[in-house]
Amino acid sequence: MIVSNGLYLHQLERRPLITFAAIGCGLAVAYTFAVTLFPSADGRIIEGDAVQYYAYLRSLVFDQDVNFINDYQLLYASDGSSNVWLDTTTETGHAVNLMSIGPALLWLPFFLVACGVVALLRTAGAVIAFDGISAPFQLSAGLAGIAYATLGAYLCYRACARFWPPAASLWGTLVAWLATPAIYYSLVSPAYSHATSLFVVALFVWTWLRTAGDNRASRYALLGAIVGLAALVRWQNVTILILPMTELVRELRDDRTSLRSAAVQVGVLGAASLAAFLPQMFAWKQIYGHWLLTPQGEGFMRWMDPQIGAVLFSLNHGLFSWTPAVLVAVFGLAVLVARYPLVGWNSVAVVLIAVYINASVADWWAGEAYGARRFIGSTPFFALGLAALFSTTFWTTRARLLRATAACLIVYNLLFLAQYQLFMRGYEGVPYPVTAKQILIDRLIVPWRAIGAAFD
Repeated sequence: MIVSNGLYLHQLERRPLITFAAIGCGLAVAYTFAVTLFPSADGRIIEGDAVQYYAYLRSLVFDQDVNFINDYQLLYASDGSSNVWLDTTTETGHAVNLMSIGPALLWLPFFLVACGVVALLRTAGAVIAFDGISAPFQLSAGLAGIAYATLGAYLCYRACARFWPPAASLWGTLVAWLATPAIYYSLVSPAYSHATSLFVVALFVWTWLRTAGDNRASRYALLGAIVGLAALVRWQNVTILILPMTELVRELRDDRTSLRSAAVQVGVLGAASLAAFLPQMFAWKQIYGHWLLTPQGEGFMRWMDPQIGAVLFSLNHGLFSWTPAVLVAVFGLAVLVARYPLVGWNSVAVVLIAVYINASVADWWAGEAYGARRFIGSTPFFALGLAALFSTTFWTTRARLLRATAACLIVYNLLFLAQYQLFMRGYEGVPYPVTAKQILIDRLIVPWRAIGAAFD
């Protein structure tokens, strides 16, 4: 009844900042309880790809270098066996790291707070290792990811609200965040790069829109710096350069700027982007001996063989098959194009390029992932599309239906997240979702069955 009537959901629209802050706090509390009460078998909080992101952070703070040999030894000490990260070194004698440095730089303030907290606890007699590996340190990276994801979602809302009514903007953003893979990497695995990717891309989109019409070089320096930061987090995020570049092309076409001024702005934009990206280049130079490279190797990208249909529709982590709400967002982009062509076509272009890039990766399914996680950087554009759709007359005249529909899309995804986690945690009788029924239908059954079994 609550969902069908939209009862109480309208309260979320009155104070959007509080709504996002409350959701973020809820995620942080849930994450902290989960990793504390239900630790992984190896005792680590940081798992999977997150180990390599975290290795940057610990090594920079504790060792002041980017050689991760001792960091991996500490992080994998509980495994009791060797692995490729412990056994492989580069031609410079450094440990391999396939991931980006950006998340570590963004997590740094939280990590330093953890250092202070641990130091204080130790003076009070607490037995906590001050090694950058003990639980408070690892927890800080996860909480940082949640904070950045929450702030990124709020910036998505602010960007949408520049064009659309508050209700449409709020529900469009909440669906783009909570009904897509973004929620998994804002709650279960926030120490991957995806949470920070959501933030930096949202920061860029919001800044680009907020400063529209300002042709001063300082604006392009700011935008360039954010692009460089976004690329530090996930290299493919550099594609957001399209937004200011197409804006400059339009300015030239309409004779609102000179070719000389445009050239200066492009130069400032590029120089600021490169300057902000330098930390990654210096790290690569130390680790691999090269300023630019693909750490995963030449075969990682298959530019001439993109699996576009698969990355979108495959039952193996397809973007639309695992999270159908994104398909709704795509339809909304058509509304955005019709109402605001510059923003709309730019959004479409960035999403299409993301499709091509992600489809060209050798493991286009993104390994062990909840859905098409590599698209999380496109969340701001999905939010713009959903907000555009929800601002049409059909939805604005049916406020309760809008709230109920958004809530259903969110709950539908959260149930699948629960089903997925039941499998990942080894719950008996829950298979890995590989069939259409397991992906689209079982989410409506399995979580409730597990809850019932817990009370038997």
